[in-house]
Amino acid sequence: MSEHERSCGTGRLLVGVAWVVLLLGLWQWGSVVTDVRQGISTPMTGDMAAAGRPPGPGLPSALPPLRQAVPLRVDIPGLGVQAPVVARGLDARGAVDPPPYDQPGVVGWYQTGVAPGAEGTALFVGHVDTETKPAVFYRLGELRRGAKVRVARDDGRIAEFTVEDVKMLSRDTFDARQEYGTREPGRAELRLITCGGTYDAGSKAYSANVVVSAYLTGSGS
Repeated sequence: MSEHERSCGTGRLLVGVAWVVLLLGLWQWGSVVTDVRQGISTPMTGDMAAAGRPPGPGLPSALPPLRQAVPLRVDIPGLGVQAPVVARGLDARGAVDPPPYDQPGVVGWYQTGVAPGAEGTALFVGHVDTETKPAVFYRLGELRRGAKVRVARDDGRIAEFTVEDVKMLSRDTFDARQEYGTREPGRAELRLITCGGTYDAGSKAYSANVVVSAYLTGSGS
């Protein structure tokens, strides 16, 4: 089955992803800063100190962002995932291009956006399955609040993220700006995205997406 025959979502999802990554790119370069931040983030209080406070009971405080660096590998101990990360761009439809289907164990990083560990929201995409077997993010929906995600970077640092929520989002009601936008100003955040819901053989697409939201809470070497 070719890459174009089995889709993780079409229509609203693809347009939404393309739009939000472009907005994130503008934000990263400092263009239209006020409008973009208000558009892609959840409601803000204007309290910059909130970036250092725990977002909820039992979760650690956010670590100040690291410098930009290319991600090399992602480890998710709770799922037994240890996967290489490859840089990806946008496909012909304007969505983040996932790794090829013949590389089911590889995670794609949207390289025009934010690097994992740097300020803003980094986007990781991966397949849930192939025609014959599970893929790297097959169990992504099993992650729970407080789980750890570690990203090895080419500067020798390990950026550790803590999961704050896991959502199953129908593509019919999907709001890319809200889900992929940075939740707290000044934080380094990460989104892990894969297919979810049910697979429709007629449309060759899944009905939803799994979106894991995490933020930087540790770093090491």
